Amino acid sequence: MKARVHITLKNGVLDPQGKAIQHSLSALGFDGVEDVRQGKYIEVDLTETDKDKAYAAVEEMCKKLLSNMVIENYAIDIE
Repeated sequence: MKARVHITLKNGVLDPQGKAIQHSLSALGFDGVEDVRQGKYIEVDLTETDKDKAYAAVEEMCKKLLSNMVIENYAIDIE
């Protein structure tokens, strides 16, 4: 199974990289971009064949290592 994890900053957390991207887009002539939030995308290949067990394992990975629970949210997709 493959897990896809999308990690983003929680609303209200400052995103200096997102602001830098927004500024650069503006400098390149991309007008109308009101806000940019950047994040992380992680793929994890698993040997687990049970979808519920795979989800639970990846969720534990997110809580212990992949995301900072204080300032980040995560979403998990299992294939």
